[in-house]
Amino acid sequence: MAETISNTGQLAVRLVTPDRVLLDATADAVELPSMSGYLEALYGAAPLLAELGAGEVRLHGGTSGDQKFFVAWGFVEVLPERVTILAETALHPDEIDRNEAQQELAEGEKLWQEAGDDGEKYDEANAVTRKAEEKLASAEGKSL
Repeated sequence: MAETISNTGQLAVRLVTPDRVLLDATADAVELPSMSGYLEALYGAAPLLAELGAGEVRLHGGTSGDQKFFVAWGFVEVLPERVTILAETALHPDEIDRNEAQQELAEGEKLWQEAGDDGEKYDEANAVTRKAEEKLASAEGKSL
């Protein structure tokens, strides 16, 4: 795990999925897609636990440099000197298969058409569609 860098104003940042550790570095700032919108974590931030949505994690400065990762679903813990991102899905934009993302988008649209009056099915269709749209945007460098 990245060591906390004291007195430098940098956050220790770790991005993990059930399969791997994608990032273990420091950053000056971290932008995160929460379920209620994007948030930014800075050194010294108040503690926060939030549910991740689908979108891009953007890191600025530190040993991470300026990097982006597509993430979908999970949790983030923000502490004054550390950010830990636990994501169900996380990919570097270069790892995204655009054809697969297009298929996921088509599946989301199909689910939406088939939802009828079922609110839960609409929610599922919207989640699938949102993830696919964000994945495509990240792959194309056009984050939503």
